[in-house]
Amino acid sequence: MYTLEQWLLDKLDKLWNPTGEGFPGAVFLFGGIALILSLFLCGIIGMEREKRGRSAGLRTHLLVGVGSCIVMIISIYGFPAVFGGHRDVARLAAQVITGVGFLGAGAIIHRNSGIKGLTTAGTIWIVMAIGLACGSFNFILAFVATILIIIVLTAFKKVEVRLNRKNPTVILTAPVGEPVLDKILTVSKAFDCSIQGLSTELVSDGSMKFIEVTFQAVFSSAEDRVNEYVSTLERETHAMSVQLLAHR
Repeated sequence: MYTLEQWLLDKLDKLWNPTGEGFPGAVFLFGGIALILSLFLCGIIGMEREKRGRSAGLRTHLLVGVGSCIVMIISIYGFPAVFGGHRDVARLAAQVITGVGFLGAGAIIHRNSGIKGLTTAGTIWIVMAIGLACGSFNFILAFVATILIIIVLTAFKKVEVRLNRKNPTVILTAPVGEPVLDKILTVSKAFDCSIQGLSTELVSDGSMKFIEVTFQAVFSSAEDRVNEYVSTLERETHAMSVQLLAHR
């Protein structure tokens, strides 16, 4: 696809280097613009993650985005074809996609209480894509993609919270010896709520031992009774804490 940026690059290159034998100043100029733009766009997404206190924050997103941009520029312009041979400009980009996939997997934390870090892993992957777009001089695509991602991370957060009100993940911690499971089933039945994915874990704190129960509560009624349900669980099970697992 012949983009606006590529058309502008060709025009500038002909003005800068009409004979085709001089220094490729237009490519050099666009490379600098690509690095600065990737720094700016990936920084916006990184700041959003930083404000939410995620482990992969501003610096991580900047390094991934700018690094991807550098690799893309090298892949396109760093290996000129020799003696009329052919080169695959997408080879290095493919390796970046694989490598950043492993980096994103490191941001995901799996515990008995659930999985955290999926959104942050997704933002690490998307800043890589934005960096590749900048490195291939698709500036408009990178800019529009950044705007859409910011909308997803901010406005859609409220939508997600509302959707999850009817099927929250509950983490209940209670002393050992209490009939916790029976109480959970009794309270859930009273609230017309079904239990899914229930798991238990024995937790010790010095000489004290507690049981941590994690499950997903699915409410059949359209009425929002989550807060009342949590309060009743805490009272009936003598729980030390009842919390709802938030998305990260």
